[in-house]
Amino acid sequence: MSQDAEGRITLINDYAQAALGRREDELVGAHFDAVFPGLVPIGRNSGLPREEERPLHSPGRGERIVAWYHAPLAAEEGRPAGRISVGLDITERKAAEARLIWLAQRDPLTELYNRRYFQEALDRALAKGVHGAVLLMDLDQFRDVNELSGHHAGDELLRLVAGTLLDHLEHRGVIARLGGDEFALLLEETDADAAVSVAQYMVKLLEDLGLSIGERRHRVSASIGIVLFPEHGETPTDLMASADVAMYKAKETGVQRWHLLHALDHAKGELQERVYWVEQLHQALQGDAFELMVQPIVRLRDRSVRHYEVLVRMRDPSGELLLPGRFIPFAEHSGQIVQLDRWVLRAALKVLRRVQSQGIGLAVNLSGQSLHDDGLTAFLADELRASGADPEHLILEITETAAVTDFSTARGVLEGIRALGCQTALDDFGVGFSSFHYLGQLPVDYIKIDGSFIRSLPHNEDSRIIVRAIADIAAGFGKAAIAEFVDQEVLVPMLRDYGIAYGQGYHLGRPVPVEEAFGPA
Repeated sequence: MSQDAEGRITLINDYAQAALGRREDELVGAHFDAVFPGLVPIGRNSGLPREEERPLHSPGRGERIVAWYHAPLAAEEGRPAGRISVGLDITERKAAEARLIWLAQRDPLTELYNRRYFQEALDRALAKGVHGAVLLMDLDQFRDVNELSGHHAGDELLRLVAGTLLDHLEHRGVIARLGGDEFALLLEETDADAAVSVAQYMVKLLEDLGLSIGERRHRVSASIGIVLFPEHGETPTDLMASADVAMYKAKETGVQRWHLLHALDHAKGELQERVYWVEQLHQALQGDAFELMVQPIVRLRDRSVRHYEVLVRMRDPSGELLLPGRFIPFAEHSGQIVQLDRWVLRAALKVLRRVQSQGIGLAVNLSGQSLHDDGLTAFLADELRASGADPEHLILEITETAAVTDFSTARGVLEGIRALGCQTALDDFGVGFSSFHYLGQLPVDYIKIDGSFIRSLPHNEDSRIIVRAIADIAAGFGKAAIAEFVDQEVLVPMLRDYGIAYGQGYHLGRPVPVEEAFGPA
């Protein structure tokens, strides 16, 4: 439509008339602001709104959200300039963004808060300087439920526990599912006696719960670790590590099912554990005690594999191969994660040099701390030259959370990586963004959709809306989408229908040693 210099409508098309349910003679001459009230400005340019959002009540379709884009019209001699306005219905996109905001803070399975939100809430509590407690709860024998009655039964039990905690404890503090069968409760302005009382109440609540599957009934029991702040830690990382120690002490006793960590337990145990792991990581870095594994990233159209994600394992002194969850937190806490990232990059480039002639590419994860490694780009350039690896076959991944935590730094690092000829990917997309707006500003080639959305696609309409929206927006920005956690065949045709090009997960291929995937060096 077009408007004169005073904002009165001079021309309006048939689509707008139909959407408003009004005739042309009712609209021409009316003021734009009167026809479309409720301005939500987004940006301004030369005194005129460049882009704005306004609600629109459409007969038969209800309340819609329209994004308006305005541009000045050429002025006729002696007359002030008007403007032309184009409106786009963005109702579905706004709904998807709103849902994404909610899901960024929530666990999709239980609808409790997730680990990220819980850690942020704990960080805020510590910053306020208040006293409080963290209760970390782990369900006992939960693996038996999955193995005996299936994962659907395990999911149902988790929802049952979550609902019980919400019903009885939501007013006390922040309740979260941290992952797996771990739950946490944050209590502010709470002392040791009150925290113990809440833990005892939680134990009693769970004693009354059970889940019947056929003729089998699964009873619920849990072990709860209790820590106080700031006594047992002044950072979220320290507190959660202490809570983990307390929870395992509760499992060891097995009588009262809760354990309040004492200061001596905490100080001695944490110090010993940190010193041990820092030394183990140092020795592993010096002695090349890390090993690479690779997991295929499958093109869903034809199940071909041209990319693999590089994963790292650590071999301890006894020869056991450790998963990243055992050593990565200590590497991050000690700052050794930057050295580890460089080790993985150097080792991966040697492998890439060997397999790139087959058209194979490798994807390597970078930690959030490596984004602040001033020498990273120069190191990568040197290693590319030394190894002879083709940068076009290398994909560097950073997590969405790391990207939005320090957006300008992340964008600069990604631009430097791409300038070397490498490709880039945004990992775990969907758990931290408050808007798709950032997606267009990050120089990435691939978007990896977080597995929590993918896993729940068959039975969760919200996840289907979000995944479809992410796939559409990624395609609009010219970025290829990769679905994580593809653990069953039913997901593959759904993902293809959404236009998602690639998938990764145990159903499509498990991590294997480099030698098993590509043969001996």
